[in-house]
Amino acid sequence: MRFETLRRFATASLIALAFAAPAVVASSAGAQPAQNTLRIGLTADPDALDPMLGRTLVGRMVFSSMCDTLVDYNEKLEFVPRLAQSWEWAADGKTLTLRIRPNAFFHDGSPVDAAAVKASLDRARSNPQSLRRSELGPIAETVVVDAQTLRLDLRSAFIPLLAQFADRGGMIVNAKPAEAAGQEFARNPICAGPYRFAERVAQDRIVLQRFDRHWEKDQYHFDRVVYLPIPDATVRLANVQAGSVDMIERILPTDLPNARRDRRLKLADAVELGWNSIIINTHNGAKADNVLGKDKRVREALELSLDREILNRAAHAGEFVVGNQPFAPGTPYYAKELAPKPRNVARARELLREAGVPNASFTLMVPNDTERNAVAQIIQQMAREAGFDIKLQVVDFATSIAMSQKGDFEAYLLSWSGRVDPDGNVHTFFHSTGAQNDSKFVSPVIDTALDKARELTDTAERLKLYSAATAVLLDERPRIFTYHRKWFFAYSSRLSDFTANPDGMIRVRGLRWNAQ
Repeated sequence: MRFETLRRFATASLIALAFAAPAVVASSAGAQPAQNTLRIGLTADPDALDPMLGRTLVGRMVFSSMCDTLVDYNEKLEFVPRLAQSWEWAADGKTLTLRIRPNAFFHDGSPVDAAAVKASLDRARSNPQSLRRSELGPIAETVVVDAQTLRLDLRSAFIPLLAQFADRGGMIVNAKPAEAAGQEFARNPICAGPYRFAERVAQDRIVLQRFDRHWEKDQYHFDRVVYLPIPDATVRLANVQAGSVDMIERILPTDLPNARRDRRLKLADAVELGWNSIIINTHNGAKADNVLGKDKRVREALELSLDREILNRAAHAGEFVVGNQPFAPGTPYYAKELAPKPRNVARARELLREAGVPNASFTLMVPNDTERNAVAQIIQQMAREAGFDIKLQVVDFATSIAMSQKGDFEAYLLSWSGRVDPDGNVHTFFHSTGAQNDSKFVSPVIDTALDKARELTDTAERLKLYSAATAVLLDERPRIFTYHRKWFFAYSSRLSDFTANPDGMIRVRGLRWNAQ
């Protein structure tokens, strides 16, 4: 398929999306809001509301209001205190001492002290179900020094630990009721954030209620925060334009002209830290036994059938950043010598013939949101020209995550929102022990490089190690990276003091209605 054909296909797809009748959410929480309720439209229904189990970006947005972290970072990616009032590294990088603020409480009224933080971290790093084990694995021992001081002894220097504490690895829950409840804890989580859990109706809403004993309550200006899953991006925009929600995330680039013309809205944006990719099941259970999973020539053919620039222009109006690595071009850990190869359909066909599968067929699982559906359809059309027969399997996001974890997929279109430290964008996905290595692809070269990079602070030395790991990924292709997004937010012009952050989070702190 030549460019013009692809362009026409993309245009037709986007026109179809544009004329799909946008619907306004009519959930009981979204229809008649109280003045002091903030309603946020999300791209999907979050997965488990337990920081130990959660793995979605939309889940992190809810956690950011409900579960305080030990530290956080601002829009300049500088670390700032949260439950940890201060911290200190030992000179050898093998010990981190945290000073826990004295005026913090869990939502059940229990104090958040050093013992409580220890119990929460121990749960997250030892529970067999925990997705945080890899992130917190370098911690050898947690030692309560006194009521407000916790010392962490590490097996070896692990510089990314502070970044892990700014994410779910550092979200502190009340461990005693959590252990007692098991996986049911996610139905009634007890954290220490500015808002406490009140209600969840699956696929409809999550309601949080203001927590009056929060140590920083004066910085939070809403009585309730309601999160509403609205997977269709155009419908999401229609809802914020209609005033049915007050704020939305991830506006489609193709919807930006409409949003920019609307004086009822304010817009904000930031380039993401993460990536977008096609995960290929190479070793995870029975569904790895297919031509794509077994033969890297077929995976190379798939990549060569794609034109990332056209994909960006057609699906994202050219607003995103094309990429073939877990690090975006222009960032410190991007390997310039491994830049993307141009589309080569002839070579892709040749590779398929060499592999004995000139009409290779596989199923691509796609979360049910507008953006990724459009991307999947364009990929399907591009790859068809090389001989691929791709079947699309559209699944709600939380289900797709669970299926990916179980190996119940052949290929999966997935985004990663990114982490401040590069380790958070690779180790859990590509290390043999990584909790989110859903391909189950194993490479001793990658393991060694990623482990060593965790011990170093020198950017140039870390770049060498990450480049070595990236070279293996680009050769074996357990994932095919495609692009890096730009986060676009739209919110009511009646709101003030929102700042977009490269991590894509909607932080409620400081956000308020305009003065009357």
